[in-house]
Amino acid sequence: MDQYIGKMLDNRYEILECIGTGGMAVVYKARCHRLNRLVALKILKPELASDADFRRRFHDESQAVAMLSNANIVSVYDVSHSDGLDYIVMELVDGMTLKQYMQKRGTPLNWREALHFITQIVRALGHAHSRGIIHRDIKPHNIMVLRDGSVKVTDFGIAQLASAAQNTMTQEAIGSVHYISPEQAKGSHVDCRTDIYSAGVVLYEMLTGRLPFEGDTPVFVAIQHINAIPVPPRSLNPDVPRALEAITMKAMAPDLNQRYGSADEMLEDLKEFRKNPDMKISSAASAPHIVDEPTVVVPAVRTTNQGEQERRLRDHPQPERREHRRREVVDDDDYDEPPQRGGGIVPALIAILIILLFISGMVYFLYNFLFKGMFDDVQEYPVPSVLGYTLDDLEQNKSILGDFTVEVGGTVYNADYPEGQICNQTPDANSMAREGDMTITVTISGGEDNMYMVDVTGWDARMALQTLQNEMGLRVVQEYASSDTITQGYVISYTPMKGTQVGKGHLEEVTIVISSGPESQPVVVPRFINVNFDQIQSQLDSLGLKLGKVEYHHNDEYAEGRVFWQSIGERNEVEQGKAIDFWVSLGPEVPEPTPSDEVPVTEPPKPSEDQPTVEPTQDVSVPTSTQTIEVDLSGYVGTVNVRIVVGDVTHFDGAVDASTGTLSRQITGSGQQMVYIYIDYVLYRSYPLQF
Repeated sequence: MDQYIGKMLDNRYEILECIGTGGMAVVYKARCHRLNRLVALKILKPELASDADFRRRFHDESQAVAMLSNANIVSVYDVSHSDGLDYIVMELVDGMTLKQYMQKRGTPLNWREALHFITQIVRALGHAHSRGIIHRDIKPHNIMVLRDGSVKVTDFGIAQLASAAQNTMTQEAIGSVHYISPEQAKGSHVDCRTDIYSAGVVLYEMLTGRLPFEGDTPVFVAIQHINAIPVPPRSLNPDVPRALEAITMKAMAPDLNQRYGSADEMLEDLKEFRKNPDMKISSAASAPHIVDEPTVVVPAVRTTNQGEQERRLRDHPQPERREHRRREVVDDDDYDEPPQRGGGIVPALIAILIILLFISGMVYFLYNFLFKGMFDDVQEYPVPSVLGYTLDDLEQNKSILGDFTVEVGGTVYNADYPEGQICNQTPDANSMAREGDMTITVTISGGEDNMYMVDVTGWDARMALQTLQNEMGLRVVQEYASSDTITQGYVISYTPMKGTQVGKGHLEEVTIVISSGPESQPVVVPRFINVNFDQIQSQLDSLGLKLGKVEYHHNDEYAEGRVFWQSIGERNEVEQGKAIDFWVSLGPEVPEPTPSDEVPVTEPPKPSEDQPTVEPTQDVSVPTSTQTIEVDLSGYVGTVNVRIVVGDVTHFDGAVDASTGTLSRQITGSGQQMVYIYIDYVLYRSYPLQF
């Protein structure tokens, strides 16, 4: 059994079951007892959590990802360390991965459905990129499809940590090579365009039902990403519109200058295509047919008669097709004419040269992508302190930074540093940084005397609180109001007005009004009397009401199973979500038979004087039996008070440790009795029991 199942983290998150395993972490379903909701816990694997530098980056980047707020991104609720475990708490999504969806639905998907999915994926990427976060591992396995057809991208932050830890890459991480960008495969610097390339591969797979590049090894697949252009989607699926094919090929352009420059740019083309399917996309990458270059064949995998596998590169110039230049994967068996034998020494030398070039490429890739840094004696440098300096100071005095560079992470209001000075830096001063990772991210002070109220209307409430409380140091009063136009959880209004000076020496408390969603309309309670209780739940659901306490009693007027009392009378108006209690009939109470009903009473014979006097006896007792009553405590934490009442008799009343799971008691009785179970003095359950 999994060692974490049943474990309670931070005295808050109860781990219920394992729901997934990845290259870096194990995902569990858990219950948050503080907010009484189900969540997903992603626990770092021990081999990664033991690295202090990795743990620091994990917390820093996860905190940054927690600030993302987008309908197409899985929300991160918390980042914590408990009982030696590092974990993040995320939204629990009810759905399946896009990979599972494609396997279940069958590929290729209808192009309209693919367009629906990719639009949401690119919208999520655009939001993350605007916050400076690159995913680096976009693939169908990291995209969740919900029951309503919407998608959510997951594993932001975790993916970029995996990219930074190439020396500890596992086979699961290497499995992402089918969606890797050329710059990732070469070990080059990556930016938001690497996510766009991977999104293009996902779109390609949805439209064609296959991956753009296949191979027996990750290395071979990665080299194809660098050197080849995939077969155009319409060649595999003629139903794909030309414009959507062009968008796909532009997103997958190996040349960064021909690829979409941003997710927003790609999103605009997707929106325009939705409105005008005949639109034209101008891009060299989207036009695979270009004049004046022969077909280039990339390595194809072939099995020989001896069972060995070899990879070969061939160059087959075809002058009659030069006007249709393209790159494609070709198998030897596709040629109509038999291969020529004894072609001479020149073709053999060319073939040997190409094979040597291919082997050199494999060695180069292996070194840069997998092994670089494993055998090198990496130089480390102490991080200089830049606190208290301005950006102008660093520009004018290069000796302060030395070989380090500075990246501005943002501006916050700070009482310890004047406006314009650096008030925070990552990594910390005097820590050690490796060669190749010598960037210091700094935060600039906005001072404390010139803070002005910002307009937070329409902001996600979490983002508004982060800005007002954490960055500006203000006290925030939260109020809630219904709204038909502002989404639940977003800010409707605020006080004081925008531009009002706030902060130390000025107004230090502000109020934000958060939307609780549309105002619920009152519900008129119908008559439930004489309704079969089996139908009650569906009627309550349709009205937006809840089922309250249910008790069972004998009743001479209503048949068994019929409701004969409701706590809120008919025609009363209540708010949606209101609970209604019910009494359900057990039918008429059947009286116990008396001896006179069954056996005629006769006068017992008088005893003779020679016989001892025996008092006449008659068994008039009611048969009894023993039943076991069990109380399920799995949903409770700590010590609870349990009370068990059968009929009018209390059989148990005391404190119980909920961790025992179940409380069992054997009760002896006769006939049919009502059982009442109370937990913490609230009626938990009532039901009839036949002894």
